[in-house]
Amino acid sequence: MKNFVSIQDVGDPSALVKFAQKLKSNPYQLEELGRRKTLGLVFLNPSLRTRLSTQKAAYQLGMDVLVMNISQDGWTLETREGAVMNGTSQEHIKEAVPVIAQYCDIMGVRTFPSLTNKETDYAEKTLQAFINWSPVPIISLESATLHPLQSLADMLTIEEFKKVANPKIVLTWAPHPKALPQAVANSFLQWSKAMGHDIVVANPKGMDLSPAFSEGIEVIHDQNEALKDADFVYAKNWSSFTSYGEINTDNEDWILTPEKMAMTNQAQFMHCLPVRRNVVVSDAVLDGPNSLVIEQANNRTFAAQAVLAKILGYEG
Repeated sequence: MKNFVSIQDVGDPSALVKFAQKLKSNPYQLEELGRRKTLGLVFLNPSLRTRLSTQKAAYQLGMDVLVMNISQDGWTLETREGAVMNGTSQEHIKEAVPVIAQYCDIMGVRTFPSLTNKETDYAEKTLQAFINWSPVPIISLESATLHPLQSLADMLTIEEFKKVANPKIVLTWAPHPKALPQAVANSFLQWSKAMGHDIVVANPKGMDLSPAFSEGIEVIHDQNEALKDADFVYAKNWSSFTSYGEINTDNEDWILTPEKMAMTNQAQFMHCLPVRRNVVVSDAVLDGPNSLVIEQANNRTFAAQAVLAKILGYEG
């Protein structure tokens, strides 16, 4: 594996999930693999789970870790070709990326969409600039359109907790006061399709995801109908793809409550976190016995560890 920025970089997604599960059973079984190797983590927006879980994953492989919060501690980056840098940008990505790469063997980078320009966001210009100018492998710690590490952890969680061979999984839109990207939802659909899951999307009209990710997946605009017989319910807000970046303020009744979860097949509840309590999901569901959000976050470590091990050359 050269880079890890989407499922396209993974030859066998199911095998990678099984490998992550194997690592979870004994996290230090490859603790010499990363000896005298350094992972550089570059954040252009905030992170809690991604940062800490990826650091822990690297440590369990014997790696050293460098962390750079560009948005707080670094110079403002310029990404445009031929830019006249007489404004707020002080450093061009052409210099910043190869300089960082000199200090590490693998680089993770977390970017974020503008949510104002669909073409720019979906072209992944910032992530592609890191890939273009880095001589070392790049891992996406979330990009403008995808979050593959989250999705790998989600697939591991489903594999661990499923009660039937092919459970019904509902990815449901949820209310949120701010405009959020489609990255987690897009990536979840990519991985679910690759894993052969029975996946359904529920969202209000006007909030459909990009056809590039939802093609071949049933989309239902009635949340109650979609939830029937679900074995897993994954709640996530995303802003509009069609009216790009707009939020939907007319569907506060899409919050997940015990009454809605009662329509399911005693479904397990999933969310990538952070979550807005009693906006996205009620306390009763989030704190209930079928909530997997903490174990889901725990699995982020083993997802990252599996990816790092493969990039480091492990073939087992």
